[in-house]
Amino acid sequence: MRFALGIEYDGSGFSGWQRLSAAGGVAQDGSLQTALEIALSKVAAAPIATTCAGRTDAGVHACCQVVHFDTDVVRDARGWVLGTTANLPPTMAVRWCVPVADDFNARFSARARRYRYRILNRSARPGLERQYLGWERMPLDADAMHEAAQALPGERDFSAFRSAQCQATHARRNLQDISVTRAGDEVVVEVQANAFLHHMVRNIVGSLLVVGRGERSLAWIAELLEGRDRTVAGPTAPSAGLLFLGPRYPAKCGLPAEVTL
Repeated sequence: MRFALGIEYDGSGFSGWQRLSAAGGVAQDGSLQTALEIALSKVAAAPIATTCAGRTDAGVHACCQVVHFDTDVVRDARGWVLGTTANLPPTMAVRWCVPVADDFNARFSARARRYRYRILNRSARPGLERQYLGWERMPLDADAMHEAAQALPGERDFSAFRSAQCQATHARRNLQDISVTRAGDEVVVEVQANAFLHHMVRNIVGSLLVVGRGERSLAWIAELLEGRDRTVAGPTAPSAGLLFLGPRYPAKCGLPAEVTL
C-alpha cells in the first residue's frame, strides 16, 4: 500500500533533505530523509524508503514537505503519524498521513511548488527567529523588488539563477507567480513554479535585494534572465530565510487542501 505524508521541519543543523546512507539504515548522515526513514522503519519494523516532492538544501525549512512510501505493514493513518513523530528529532513532525493510489508520486504528481523567503530589513541583526530570517541592513524598496520580479513569470530559461552544482538536465522552468511585500520591518518574497533549479529561489532573492537597495535598475532582472549568465547575477541569499510552503497536486490525488490546487 502507498501512503503520503505531510512533514514539517526546521532545517537548521541538517545537511539537507537528501539521504546519503542506505534507506532505513541506522547510520545517521545528517539528512532529513534519513531521519524520517529511520523513524518510519521503526514503526514498520522493516526498512522504509521515501520519495519527496522537492529536495531542500541545508538550513532550509518546510511547513509541508510531501513524501510517499510503500509498505505491506498494516498501520492506520493515526499510527503512522504518531508513531513516526515519536521517533523523529524534535525539529521534525509528521502532520498528516493519507493512503493514496499506487500511481501517486510525491515528486512527479506535483503540479507546482511554493516557497517563501523572509527578510528582516533593519539596521540591527535579528536576535529572535534568526534561524528563520534573512537579514538586510540597508533600506529595501519592496515595491521596486516586486515590479522587477514581474519579468520572471512564464516558461523561461533560468540559467542566470541556477547554481553551478545544479544537476538538472535543462534550465527551463515555468515560474507561475512571484510577489514581494512588506509588513513593518519584514520583506517577504513568495514564488511558485512547476519546479525549481538548485538554489533558484535564493539566487532570485539575492538579485532582487540588489534592486531593492537601489544598486540596479528595475530592468536588471529581465536583463539577467535574457543573459543567462549566473556570474553577473546577485549573490545567493542565505538558506535560513527560506521556507518550503509545499507542493500542489490535482484534486484527484485526495490530499489535504493545503497541498491541493
